[in-house]
Amino acid sequence: MIRLTILPLLAFLLTCSLYAQITSPAQYLGYELGEQWTPHHKVTGYFQQVAEESNLVSVQSYGTTYEGRELMLAFVTSQANQAKLETIRTDNLKRTGFLEGETSGENIPLVWLSYNVHGNEASATEAAINTLHQLVAERSTWLDHVVVILDPTLNPDGRDRYVNWNRSVTGAQPNVHPESREHNEPWPGGRVNHYYFDLNRDWAWQTQTESQQRVQEYLNWMPHVHVDFHEQGYNSPYYFAPAAEPFHTVITEWQREFQTIIGRNNARYFDEEGWLYFTREVFDLFYPSYGDTWPTFNGAIGMTYEQAGHSRAGLGIITSEGDTLTLNDRLTHHTTTGLSTVEMTVQNRERVLEEFEAYFQNTIQDGSGNYATYVVKRSNNPDKVARLLRYLVDQNITFSAATSSSQQNGFDYSTGREGRVRIEEGDYLISTHQPQGNLVRVLFEPDPELVDSLTYDITAWEAHYAYGLEGYALTSKLEGGAIEPLSEEYGTELGQRPYAYLAKWNAIEDAQFLGQLLQQKVKVRYAERAFTMNGKAYDAGTLIITRTGNEQMGARFDEVVKLTADLFNRTLDAVETGFVDTGKDFGSSYVRYIKAPKVALIAGEGTSGNMVGHVWHYFDQQLGYPVTLVNRDDLSYFPWQNYDVVVMPSGSYSSVLGKSALDDVKSWIRDGGTLIALEGANRFLAGKDGFSLKRKSADRGEDEDDPEARLRTYEASDRESMRNLNAGSIYQVKLDKTHPLAFGYGDSYFSLKLGSTAYEYLENGWNVGATTSGTPRSGFVGSAAQDRIEHSLSFGVQNLGAGEVIYLVDNPLFRGFWHNGKLLVANALFFVGN
Repeated sequence: MIRLTILPLLAFLLTCSLYAQITSPAQYLGYELGEQWTPHHKVTGYFQQVAEESNLVSVQSYGTTYEGRELMLAFVTSQANQAKLETIRTDNLKRTGFLEGETSGENIPLVWLSYNVHGNEASATEAAINTLHQLVAERSTWLDHVVVILDPTLNPDGRDRYVNWNRSVTGAQPNVHPESREHNEPWPGGRVNHYYFDLNRDWAWQTQTESQQRVQEYLNWMPHVHVDFHEQGYNSPYYFAPAAEPFHTVITEWQREFQTIIGRNNARYFDEEGWLYFTREVFDLFYPSYGDTWPTFNGAIGMTYEQAGHSRAGLGIITSEGDTLTLNDRLTHHTTTGLSTVEMTVQNRERVLEEFEAYFQNTIQDGSGNYATYVVKRSNNPDKVARLLRYLVDQNITFSAATSSSQQNGFDYSTGREGRVRIEEGDYLISTHQPQGNLVRVLFEPDPELVDSLTYDITAWEAHYAYGLEGYALTSKLEGGAIEPLSEEYGTELGQRPYAYLAKWNAIEDAQFLGQLLQQKVKVRYAERAFTMNGKAYDAGTLIITRTGNEQMGARFDEVVKLTADLFNRTLDAVETGFVDTGKDFGSSYVRYIKAPKVALIAGEGTSGNMVGHVWHYFDQQLGYPVTLVNRDDLSYFPWQNYDVVVMPSGSYSSVLGKSALDDVKSWIRDGGTLIALEGANRFLAGKDGFSLKRKSADRGEDEDDPEARLRTYEASDRESMRNLNAGSIYQVKLDKTHPLAFGYGDSYFSLKLGSTAYEYLENGWNVGATTSGTPRSGFVGSAAQDRIEHSLSFGVQNLGAGEVIYLVDNPLFRGFWHNGKLLVANALFFVGN
């Protein structure tokens, strides 16, 4: 009896001693959580401190941000589990089918908690600190049965931007009045990362370095439960799962059920405290690139939790009901739901693991959806194919090659019709009969089923359209073989002193090559007309790099051109004459010299931060070409004459571009400048004197002549508004491929159209891209919006004196994932304005 009582007592004392050694957040930081903002270096410092003190915690750096801040994961579990973390990880990958073999029998679920993907929703990281301490100091009994993975700050650059600003404008005591400056964050805000991207829309696309590094680590573990912690307006209650409709149809009944199980447990804790909350509203599970949907499509129970606060709340703010919402309130609520989620996972661990394994095994056996195999034609542009295949590899999606030619039933992405299609030997096959079969379906199905049109984001994103590729969706399962390389080798065998080098123009990689040549002072031309030479056909847009004009480079000319081509894997044709077989000779006026443009991008207060970021990232990280960002409020003394191209993103311009200032802009254009108006910027220019763009008026609805049709109910108002909505859908756009803006494309282009504002065809200018039908190829568009979009402008060019205005109504750079649009912007930059 003595032995039985002493051992538990010793264990209790040992546990108390262990906890006493754990530094609390207040001890480490010098203030209680909720009293101040914790900068990123102190967040990572505290996590490392706890890992050094406790055998229940280990930390791992998984990369850095664009600004060099550390990205970190903490693994919180029992000492025994810490010793076999690698076994737990590989066992889990065997459940998915990513690894072969039998599991070791370690049935430990993984809960991944992600904080602060939006940097100015900053209470989340404070909650991460608190959650770490609570797990180690008070919830250690759970840790025998679970591994909790904490990512304390997904967006350190944005969060530090917010934290440093708020600390700089807050006094010794926070001012809780909403009108105080500490509740009104300046542009661009901390929500976004260094390049102003919304990282919570980047999980699937992985255009940003934070997303790329995080997703690779996520795929190394494949957690069973994932929570993405957010904040919303400071007058809102707390939101947690279950989510709102629409749910994407790949989401299983178990994933729905366990959301509800966790939600009810969250509600239990909130009920005890009298805290308000809501569920099943606003935040749906359809768009695939959120921090709840992308993990869900990777087999997890993915959820978003939203705390009231956001950037305006600061350290404390008076709400519309007269209460004061504090940072401590916010982090406490997030800590509560995080711990509740871990608790429910522990209690349901056997079912969690069983259903997780079934998610993957079912797709391996049965596939996913109406289509079993997605085909990418090998005859596609090899640069675009290679870009897609690299993306699939990064998502752990497998693919193969057709071993023979055959006729199959399927959907043709080019025509938008079902029927018989021909598969050629070597075409790429992406099967849904694989572990990632559901994710394949989400990314490739032609038109995702939308059970409810009230959705939170865009409704179309299909990969063939986004990458500009031809292919099919087949109802049959095709077995493929090994992939052959797209090209045996890159590079060029150059002659001694050729007359010129020729390079194709049909991919963003070609634009990267051109941009680098121009920065090295190489003079380049392009063909405005197709031509043939030495029995080979060359399309309009072909780059022509003549020795003539580059004499100043001397012997370096050939070396620079060749090395630059090798750098971007470009193949050059060396020719010995400028005399073509058919078409225009190299000295013709139809062979245009490309002046290296000096480019400015309007940014700053009053412009769309996301759109500015999309353009900035395009120049800085993708094209590799210099761009100068200028504040919108500085346009009154901007030296327009020093720039060849100015990009105008969506924004408010009336206060800075009045009649006199706009006259200066038009004078600059007439003198040879090129103004590129992106998306919402076209609304500002439309109807202005000297600009040909005109808004398309809305047609009267069929029921507007019926007075009783106006007697709609208040409850139906949201759905009534859907008639005018186009949140994001794919349209087939007719292209004038003879215009330089469309060089490198065919007769049509699949465009991601993001709004219902439409414009008439230009009467004075070139309608380079235009919709004809109002029906989208993929996605939801309301009936009234369809009427407006039909027969409207997508891309146009107006000549104004010696310069041009380029109207890009559809934004080809949206969120960086519409890869097929990137060459179009390069055309606007290098060809149209020259």
